[in-house]
Amino acid sequence: MAYRIIPVTPFAQNASIIWCEQTKKAAIVDPGGDPKDLQDAVEELGVEVEKILLTHGHLDHVGATEIIAQRFAAPIVGPQQADDFWLSQLPMQSQMFGFPRVESFAPSQWLEHGEVVTIGEMELEVRHTPGHTPGHVVFIDHAAKLAIVGDVLFKRSIGRTDFPQGDHPTLIKAINEQLYSLEDDYQFIPGHGPMSTIGEEKRMNPFTR
Repeated sequence: MAYRIIPVTPFAQNASIIWCEQTKKAAIVDPGGDPKDLQDAVEELGVEVEKILLTHGHLDHVGATEIIAQRFAAPIVGPQQADDFWLSQLPMQSQMFGFPRVESFAPSQWLEHGEVVTIGEMELEVRHTPGHTPGHVVFIDHAAKLAIVGDVLFKRSIGRTDFPQGDHPTLIKAINEQLYSLEDDYQFIPGHGPMSTIGEEKRMNPFTR
């Protein structure tokens, strides 16, 4: 997997463009805002966007989704259906956080734990990781030993659980069972902030030690 991380929105959310180096087929993961920046990066990279992938339904991760999906005529894939709770409340989220209004939408495809999403010749395993939101998913490229984990796990931190339908014990269980079960040398792209490795967080993350 090749990738480029592009921070978007005032929350500096890590939108990611990922692509198959053999086919140049690409996906945009969590296009939370700043659609022109994402479009410019796609053009610069010379890749063909075939899917939009969503880890969860919070506004800073999905705010530009429909604009990007229309621009590239690409289906919206994910998250797990329990996050319809959040996607249906996007107008309320926009007002709450002072963002331009974003209308509710539903993805082209909901995802379930254990499914595989393909991008060109790449295969991404889907794991359901609730706790931050009920329908949060992560995407894992085992060939590249790279995971895209949204707001589940960060470098030395974890996702918030004080929003509606968040749950701290559920989040810790998801981290331990779905992320810490990976080998220590897997890298991950979090929803905010710098990348880290699974091994580093097992040893150093004060919220999960």
